Amino acid sequence: KDATPEMKLRRALYAAGLRYRLHARELPGKPDIVFRSAKVAIFVHGCFWHQHDGCSRARMPSTRQDYWVPKLEGNAARDEQNQSALQAEGWTVLTLWECETKKGEAIATFVAKGERVIAQGRK
Repeated sequence: KDATPEMKLRRALYAAGLRYRLHARELPGKPDIVFRSAKVAIFVHGCFWHQHDGCSRARMPSTRQDYWVPKLEGNAARDEQNQSALQAEGWTVLTLWECETKKGEAIATFVAKGERVIAQGRK
C-alpha cells in the first residue's frame, strides 16, 4: 500500500486523465487500483514478495528456508486465487511488477494498455 511502484503508476494514470479508486476492500485481494465502471482491477506486485517468474529480484533467501518457501509460495497461490475470483465476477485483472516500474517507458506502455482495456470495459 502506497509503495514507490504503486505511487509511480498512480501518478502516471492520473496524468493520463484516468480517475480510479484505491484498495477496494470488498473485492478479492483488495486490488491496488480499481476502475469500477469498467470493472478493471490493477495489482502492483513486488517481485520478491509475489515471486515474479524470471526476475532476479525474486530470489529465494538462502537462510530460514522453512519459513520463506511456504510464505512466498503462499503469497503467489493467494494471488492466483484472488485473480481467478475477480475474473469469475467479470473483472479484468492487470498486474504491474515492481521491476517494470524501474523503466519509465514500461509504465507509459502499461498506462496505454490500461486505457484501452478501460475504454473497452466502459462500452
